[in-house]
Amino acid sequence: MSVRIGVEEEFHLVHVETGLPEPRADRVLEGLPGDLFTTELQQAAVESNSGVHTSLDDLFADLTGARRRLDAAAAAHGLAVVAAGTVPLSRPGGVPPTAGARYRRMVDEYRKVADEQLICGAHVHVDVPDRDTAVRVMCEVSPWLPALLALSASSPFWLGGDTGYASWRTMLWQRWPTAGPAGCFADAAEYDGAVRGLIDSGVISDAGMIYYDVRPSDHQRTLELRISDSCPRAETVVLIAGLFRALVSEARRRLEARPSARCGTRHEWLRAAAWRAARSGLEGGLVDPRTCRESPAADVVRGLLDKVRPELGAHGDWGTVRTLAEQALAEGSAARRIRRTAHGEDLRACTDLLMAETRGGGRGHRRLTGPTAMDFPPGRVGAKDSRTRPARVPGR
Repeated sequence: MSVRIGVEEEFHLVHVETGLPEPRADRVLEGLPGDLFTTELQQAAVESNSGVHTSLDDLFADLTGARRRLDAAAAAHGLAVVAAGTVPLSRPGGVPPTAGARYRRMVDEYRKVADEQLICGAHVHVDVPDRDTAVRVMCEVSPWLPALLALSASSPFWLGGDTGYASWRTMLWQRWPTAGPAGCFADAAEYDGAVRGLIDSGVISDAGMIYYDVRPSDHQRTLELRISDSCPRAETVVLIAGLFRALVSEARRRLEARPSARCGTRHEWLRAAAWRAARSGLEGGLVDPRTCRESPAADVVRGLLDKVRPELGAHGDWGTVRTLAEQALAEGSAARRIRRTAHGEDLRACTDLLMAETRGGGRGHRRLTGPTAMDFPPGRVGAKDSRTRPARVPGR
């Protein structure tokens, strides 16, 4: 059983001394291959595109290699890359958009929503045989996506203040007119008709502006997960990718057994479930898709593991995914680590933590062990930041 997966990761560019976003994506991307690294709406963010893999080990090696390569390119300009939903210190309005007619139109049309798009996500693509399957599976997997958001939550701070949320990126992202849970559609024709209607309404300009939590790709035969924050640790991305692939495979198996079945799940509660996950992360309750009632995050995540265990086993992922999930539940979300650092030190220290974890080191970062262990690349376990900056001003 070989179902291929790929990942798009978005990264903030920050000044290594101040921790503030720096709009120098064009300079950082010079010399990097355009099929692997590209720009985003804001000049202070860049995106990497992984290869296509069947093995989580290979995906992990790809992600960590891309991070090292991008970090080296940024370091040449006195910058660092941060994989997180938001950076603790930011200044919307001072970051110009990337050049181009499409981005210009987005800035002109959406104004402050676009101006404050200093957020980053991690997107996972899973192969599907056709668009009809993608649309039907989209509906089936949607109830479990808030649990994946909770695992990824890494954006508790915005403009230097604690938002009270584990994923403030989610709250910023949901201001776009097509963001949030996807509806239910019988097939690709029905879904594509709805997308054309949105374009014809003038609310969006093209299918690429469909920002649902999960969507069929408009140019590949994949289903794309979009709900997750960017994750400081590449291991978290691998965990989410493994779980999402298993969810897609489990839904496909059920639909193949009942080809004429229609979605029997009510979806009006999904936006509320995503809000709950954004608010709490792994540190509070989540809405359990099995009951639509609040349950401890650990119970929901372990319920997801139970649901997709046969598919994880079929892909050879059970040992890795179970280990990563239990570590995440034991250590808490990235949002928790960031807050703990802020309380013990300051927001500048939070940025240092995120820089280190993005590169593959940092406080609390552990080497994985288990039946399908993935080793860190040579020289990156607990790596220290050799770049220096002035002494930090307390509370800065």
